[in-house]
Amino acid sequence: GRNFEEAFQKALRMADENVNGFDPYIKKVNENELQEPTDKRMFVLAAALRENYAVEKLYELTKIDRWFLEKFKNIIDYYKILECTAINYDILKKAKQIGFSDKQIAAAIKSTELAVRKLREEYNITPFVKKIDTVAAEWPASTNYLYITYNGSTHDLDVPGEFIMVLGSGVYRIGSSVEFDWCAVGCLRELKKQGKKTIMINYNPETVSTDYDMSNRLYFEEISFEVVMDIYKIEQPEGIILC
Repeated sequence: GRNFEEAFQKALRMADENVNGFDPYIKKVNENELQEPTDKRMFVLAAALRENYAVEKLYELTKIDRWFLEKFKNIIDYYKILECTAINYDILKKAKQIGFSDKQIAAAIKSTELAVRKLREEYNITPFVKKIDTVAAEWPASTNYLYITYNGSTHDLDVPGEFIMVLGSGVYRIGSSVEFDWCAVGCLRELKKQGKKTIMINYNPETVSTDYDMSNRLYFEEISFEVVMDIYKIEQPEGIILC
């Protein structure tokens, strides 16, 4: 993402596909849980912000830097706007710029993901492809590491091209680990042998499929209906392989 809110919400969805983002309805407010740094504390924090806990109070409980707490508050404040305001172009665009997924917006406005996607496409609110700067602007660098963002106005590369898109397996978990990534690697290598240019979509930097030399274009992105369809529409590949 190109701002903290966008990157943070995408990260939450990447860690658990059952999570829509910084959701205030997953957990209830519990001050004891706020004091303990666990994998669920973020959602207790979201619930607390929705209950109008002050940033200073949350700082005392969590010891999370106030800068981050203000950013978290921005997301929940916008969640409240979505819940009580008729959606229009400006509201929808801002929601996308701070990392709300179509599914997340749909939950807030009591609609469906496909209805939000249709409205977004009617408004021509679509993401742009950007290159990941792997050297943090220390010197000019051109890489094939890519991501999509709503905080942009142009693509960083020429699209579409004649590619085959391959979907990775995302995060490792019990029962789904490196062996599934190896399937994707084998697929990419075979396509390369056949002279095909490839696009890989995956978000686990521990995998072989996310090595810089495994594909022509590598998207570090969520593997969700919304994101895959957005990339598919931008790249217009010759085919897509689900590993």
